Amino acid sequence: MPPSKLPPTIRQRRLGTELRRLRELAQVSATEAGRLHGATQSRISNIESGGYPVSADRVRTLARLYGCSDEPLIEALASMTGGRTRGWWDEYRGILPEPSLDLAELEHHALRMRIATTIYMPGLLQTPEYARALFRDVVPPFDPPTIEHLVSFRIKRQAVIYGEQPTPVTAIIHEATLRMGFGGPEATRAQLDHLVTMSEHEHITVRVVPFGTGSYPSSGSGIIYCEAEVPQLDTVQLDTDIHSGYVGAQPQLIRYRAVLDRLEASALPMAKSRDLIQHVAQNL
Repeated sequence: MPPSKLPPTIRQRRLGTELRRLRELAQVSATEAGRLHGATQSRISNIESGGYPVSADRVRTLARLYGCSDEPLIEALASMTGGRTRGWWDEYRGILPEPSLDLAELEHHALRMRIATTIYMPGLLQTPEYARALFRDVVPPFDPPTIEHLVSFRIKRQAVIYGEQPTPVTAIIHEATLRMGFGGPEATRAQLDHLVTMSEHEHITVRVVPFGTGSYPSSGSGIIYCEAEVPQLDTVQLDTDIHSGYVGAQPQLIRYRAVLDRLEASALPMAKSRDLIQHVAQNL
């Protein structure tokens, strides 16, 4: 796909959304914004849809034009400019769905992540065998080449938790996830052993919510909460059997922070979580 025809990335769309939010808070129309900024209404609309590259200086100018005085927010928005940044995930464009590529880009730029799962292990902590077993169970089934593309993509996403400056991750996993048995006892045991090993890294926290804790907020969705330079630019990815989606509106971000806080409060401490994981592995 030619660069000019590529859809805007999630980062470009979010930048445009935030600029539109600032304009609307200032009660400035797109036509008036264009007149004040020396641009057309269509140019402002294209910027706000993420379809037109915008410079850091233009972002600063627009933000101040809209009366924004939040310097950390303005600089965080300015850092999101520069057009499309080609990442490793672009190798999969046209092969895998755009939301999958969006997630890889989101994780790449996240400063910290909080993840909650009920049924499946967090993708960033999966083994290839476990991931392959999940993709083989999809209905309707994927063909073998697609399964291998999905597995390789999932493993490449894990680069963010390795290297010299790995992204800190907190994973809150329900006990049901440990006992699902995807791929059979051998694959499950290897996955649980891998989970214990990863939990020993300083930047990775794994905590288990045991059976018997009562209510489990948002139990129908997997949650990946990606923290940005400022809280206003955080993004949540929600994953269900029906669809994956992204939310970034302030009321939604506040809600999912509270959900994750509640889940962490219900989870076992790290040492006891590790003991439970090992207990389940030993009794497969």
